[in-house]
Amino acid sequence: MDKYEKLEKVGEGTYDKVYRAKDKATGQLVALKKTHLKMDEEGIPPIFLDIYHRGPNTRPLPTHLVKNFLYQLCKEVAHCHAHGVLHRDLKPQNLLVDKEKGILKIIADLGLSRAFTVPMTSYTREIVTLWYRAPEVLLGTTHYSTGVHMWYVGCIFAEMVRRQALFPGDSELQQLLHICRLLGTPTEEQWPGLTALRDWHEFPQWKPQSLARAVPTLEPEGIDLLSKMLQLDPSNRISAKAAMEHPYFDSLDKSQF
Repeated sequence: MDKYEKLEKVGEGTYDKVYRAKDKATGQLVALKKTHLKMDEEGIPPIFLDIYHRGPNTRPLPTHLVKNFLYQLCKEVAHCHAHGVLHRDLKPQNLLVDKEKGILKIIADLGLSRAFTVPMTSYTREIVTLWYRAPEVLLGTTHYSTGVHMWYVGCIFAEMVRRQALFPGDSELQQLLHICRLLGTPTEEQWPGLTALRDWHEFPQWKPQSLARAVPTLEPEGIDLLSKMLQLDPSNRISAKAAMEHPYFDSLDKSQF
């Protein structure tokens, strides 16, 4: 920490604090995230990360970088699933990118990750950042698994293309309304078990809109992949492993990973 001059606190969460700071050697402004977790029966042992985040960038992200980063994200999520780990707070703020090497890594508030088993374990739904929460979590399910990850990935995919959040709700209800306006209001026929979810009630009946309107610069193969990630019924969402084989990535040199 001697490398940085701490300027001011700019944010605080349950497990961390974020400070505006300056690199003493270069003068570069950075964000320092200080994480402190206590060992508990659900989490894993605490760790501390010495990392820094660059500020926001509103310039369009080149298509090849979107494909590159999305593929790496799917690969890391598939790796988590293969090893029985369910990260409960996937969001852009928990992704690190090596700009020069083009490498993406998921970082964790690792205490928020748990091993999952079959039958699926009950999780605390409030743990997921609102904009990336899957509809089943918003509707009160306490039993969810890997399909939740693919909703996160879909939201992050769209955000990389749009450079803004796809569903920027300011409450759980508003979040659900954002989702329904774009993807259509789900029915019991489309999503068996929907009406039995704890927080289900009758929502306005919207018809699904074209995803291409929400991400107009995304090519047709990308729209198809995004639609498979953002299925309202979690059992219909594409898996991370299957996503890696989607035609959207055909032009990507996968050997580099």
